[in-house]
Amino acid sequence: MTSALLAARLGIPSGPLFFPVTAYGPDGTLALDVYRAHVRGGVEAGAAAVFACCGTGEFHALTPEEFEACVRVAVEATDGRVPVVAGAGYGTALAVRYAKLAEAAGADGLLAMPPYLVVAGQEGLLRHYRELAAATSLPTVVYQRDNAVFTPGTVVELARTDGVIGLKDGLGDLDLMQRIVSAVRSEVPGDFLYFNGLPTAEQTQLAYRGIGVTLYSSAVFCFAPEIALAFHRALTSGDDTTVNRLLDGFYRPFVELRSRGRGYAVSLVKAGVRLRGLDVGEVRPPLHEPSEDHVKQLAALIDHGYALLEEGM
Repeated sequence: MTSALLAARLGIPSGPLFFPVTAYGPDGTLALDVYRAHVRGGVEAGAAAVFACCGTGEFHALTPEEFEACVRVAVEATDGRVPVVAGAGYGTALAVRYAKLAEAAGADGLLAMPPYLVVAGQEGLLRHYRELAAATSLPTVVYQRDNAVFTPGTVVELARTDGVIGLKDGLGDLDLMQRIVSAVRSEVPGDFLYFNGLPTAEQTQLAYRGIGVTLYSSAVFCFAPEIALAFHRALTSGDDTTVNRLLDGFYRPFVELRSRGRGYAVSLVKAGVRLRGLDVGEVRPPLHEPSEDHVKQLAALIDHGYALLEEGM
């Protein structure tokens, strides 16, 4: 799949972007059959793309062999219906290795995670992502967050780099993002993709749409796809009543619950998948499971979210 085709397909507002959790069995090893069912279920529910082995998928916890196996299963489960984008990260050498494994497994693109640990200058970051983009034929989306924060000028250079097709923002600095969008639009011809990649991106998507960022990841889609799809439809159609009902009654309380534990952006989502009937196992260390009380609150919140959908019918 060419960069242009992937960009075009990801740009179709047909549904949220799906970041599946990685399934483990009782002994902690990969549960690939469960993972296959999870990915297939998301695609059948209406995901616009599958982002395998990224943040929600515990990229940090996977060996290279496990990573390749998961990406391969995700490709098989989607069966060409939507693009599969795989994570790639750590230092440059390892990031290149993961990128090549993703390409061998049949992925359609890469999400370039921040480099491991180091706080690098703009010149070093640019060199890292250029080497990663050059390592395969896969189109690459660069993920801005934590220790990978870019100036508008650096993003202009990334947009000029062969193979780099977009930027996912997990930082949440709207002033910086507006300047990035403006700079790239002014200096680089053609389309460049932008994604809202904040945890529970629905909570901030109204603001991101205001600066022209229409694509967003949806962790909620993992365990409540009907709620995520209803929000997406309302957002894209201008149904402010539904948007606000879901923000006030479901998304804001979910974000407040998520903020009560470190790592809950992953482990609470995984608990939600289990609550909905698919045993994807627990998170791997150093993440930890939500408390029993928080899981009970999540169950009640999911029920309330579906009740809100019923009210709007």
